[in-house]
Amino acid sequence: MSNINITLPDGSIRSFESGATALDVAKSISEGLARNVLAAKVNGEVWDATRPIQTDSTLTLLTWNDKEAKQTMWHSSAHIMAEAIEVLFPGTKFGIGPAIENGFYYDVDFGGKEFSSDDFKRIEEKMTELAKQSNAFSRKEVSKADAINYFKEKGDEYKLDLLAGLDDGSITFYTQGNFTDLCRGPHVPHTGFIKAIKLMSVAGAYWRGDEKNKMLTRIYGVTFPKKSELDEHLAIIEEAKKRDHRKLGKEMELFTFSEKVGMGLPLWLPKGAMLREKLVQFLQKAQIAAGYLPVITPHIGNKNLYITSGHYEKYGADSFQPISTPREGEEFFLKPMNCPHHCEIYKASPKSYKDLPVRYAEFGTVYRYEQAGELHGLTRVRGFTQDDAHLFCRPDQVKEEFIKVIDLVLYVFKALDFKDYTAQISLRDPENKVKYIGSDENWALAENAIIESAAEKGLTTVVELGEAAFYGPKLDFMVKDAIGRKWQLGTIQVDYNLPERFELEYTGSDNQKHRPVMIHRAPFGSLERFVAVLIEHCAGNFPLWLTPEPVTILPISEKYHDYAQKVVNVLNKADIRGPLDDRNEKVGRKIRDAEVKKIPFMLVVGEQEMLEEAVSVRKHGGEEVGKLKLEDFVSYFKEQVKINN
Repeated sequence: MSNINITLPDGSIRSFESGATALDVAKSISEGLARNVLAAKVNGEVWDATRPIQTDSTLTLLTWNDKEAKQTMWHSSAHIMAEAIEVLFPGTKFGIGPAIENGFYYDVDFGGKEFSSDDFKRIEEKMTELAKQSNAFSRKEVSKADAINYFKEKGDEYKLDLLAGLDDGSITFYTQGNFTDLCRGPHVPHTGFIKAIKLMSVAGAYWRGDEKNKMLTRIYGVTFPKKSELDEHLAIIEEAKKRDHRKLGKEMELFTFSEKVGMGLPLWLPKGAMLREKLVQFLQKAQIAAGYLPVITPHIGNKNLYITSGHYEKYGADSFQPISTPREGEEFFLKPMNCPHHCEIYKASPKSYKDLPVRYAEFGTVYRYEQAGELHGLTRVRGFTQDDAHLFCRPDQVKEEFIKVIDLVLYVFKALDFKDYTAQISLRDPENKVKYIGSDENWALAENAIIESAAEKGLTTVVELGEAAFYGPKLDFMVKDAIGRKWQLGTIQVDYNLPERFELEYTGSDNQKHRPVMIHRAPFGSLERFVAVLIEHCAGNFPLWLTPEPVTILPISEKYHDYAQKVVNVLNKADIRGPLDDRNEKVGRKIRDAEVKKIPFMLVVGEQEMLEEAVSVRKHGGEEVGKLKLEDFVSYFKEQVKINN
């Protein structure tokens, strides 16, 4: 048998017999390492650690610390759950069972049998029993005909539907214990790696996501190699429930939804509108200092605008239905993107190379028809406002402008206390270029500009193939919140394609016509989603400069209402806003209500405060600052704003 060379991440090369596995390589390094290997990356592709390697290859061993290993174990866990369900509910049919961001799910057809979360405990117990058997996950290549016959015998129409879209020669089965599934893998070496199991929730899901198909039961779960890690995960989930922006948004009176207005269309209440306006003013001030020009575009656009941009071809099915006018053949769409409108603004007047860069900025509201089942508070809506800007520059200016935008994004993160972030360089999939527009040359230029800019700024980066926008690559900022969850906030995109489509030009120093390069950027992304993430990040305790109502005035009885109103007037003149709680309630109740609303300062006024023209200051959370003269509180408050900004 011939030998193969395995190149490890440190550059070292080891020789093995052809057919050696990643586990063989791990054992040659140390038995301790081998016991922790869940999967392997072979020539950049994630494989089973037990799959034979036949040719010279690069190899990365994956343990629980690696994202790909977690995904592998969670996918294997979905198979164990399916095996347990098949034992407990004979005759069950299975749809798909992928790993997701934090765990896995499987779509199940119970064939009319009753199922609810009450069944979780016995499924968990059966999964634990099966996991302890340490059954190996074995991979087998199967012909399409044999695969079809297997699932015909089982009467599983869902697997047959999946097989219809697969090419012969690309089909694999995986078996562990008494369960066999259609699956491309990879999987962990055996079930024994799975030690701690928790089924999380159950929901309905249409097969293939199509409302015309049957509704299946989607069961979500998560597993870990240690019980302590599961406990920690569950504690984070409980904390996330407390921070849920939908719950806090209601308690703090920030936003609401109305079925009469329409699903996914948020209504901003006065306090939420103040919060949103402060965010807008904050970014507008930074943009003006950076040379951006404000523009405003309409909420609708002619269908031909989006045909030209390519948005109709790519997103027409996800848009609201066209608006037909009395004029024959004339159709408009609710605006799904701001960029085509900004292209037309650029085109409205001739440009010289001396005029560039031009930076147009707009808080533009756009509309997309998200599926009802995908709507979620402010994080997934049908109408949202982007802090959109489009920069038009010469090719020699791209890198400098891109770096300036990175600086603006980092300024936003610092002001709002987002400290833990990674820059994701989102490139097109080189193996599937059909879903992208534009030439290879322009894509190479755009991708290199992003990679070089991120390197110059010293950003911690990851590269994701296939995550680019259809018109160009992008830099997405992946931010971790206070409890460790990851969110995509802020995006910058380089685009050589829309200027081509809209025939945008500038006159160069050679007196010839040239195409500008377009940079799309949105530090917030959308105001709705950004506010949702911010609420959950700070648990509703916003930075003082951003808080809609930083103070509330609490008279201890009705006879101090006049003085309390005087306090309100003094504070308003100092640009410190907050309500007077003149309800006929005890001050203890008023304090409790103010705590729920996360109001930073509670100013209690009574006999002594009125006589001394003072307020007794209590901070959110219970800290007593003490009695301060009104003018001293104003100074104290402004100092606190500086400290918190």
